[in-house]
Amino acid sequence: MMAVIRRYIDEVQQAEEVLNNGYLRAFQKIGQYNFQGSFEGWLRKIVFHAVSDYVKQNIKYNEKVILVEKDQYVEKDHADNLYYNQLLKLVQMLPDATRMVFNMYVMEGFSHKEISKMLGISEGTSKWHLSEGRRVLKERIEKLQLHYNL
Repeated sequence: MMAVIRRYIDEVQQAEEVLNNGYLRAFQKIGQYNFQGSFEGWLRKIVFHAVSDYVKQNIKYNEKVILVEKDQYVEKDHADNLYYNQLLKLVQMLPDATRMVFNMYVMEGFSHKEISKMLGISEGTSKWHLSEGRRVLKERIEKLQLHYNL
């Protein structure tokens, strides 16, 4: 569960606090688990809601909706040479609001409509954060100059 939380919160102490809150909620709601589906999936959902609540309380969304051009793809050879941990570090370097939306959309598979409801932002703002996150990650990956040396 800590890995799920660390995608959104890079400070260890804050992540531990959210993890504890998530587990507390799980213990409080254990009677609601009806043994349908995996326990891990049920627990992951509760922990994710703890992350969502933490972010709502601690991150201010002051950005305006900005129209941007459609995302461009990163050169395949750049992305292929990235290790998971390197990519995770790049994602963690994104601004908090952008990182949250990026992770919810890309890693967790939430729609912009779901993200907007959970975070209390507009769908347009959610789309902007995703686009901005992709743009910034693309720039940072290309700066790493990870070309194959033949």
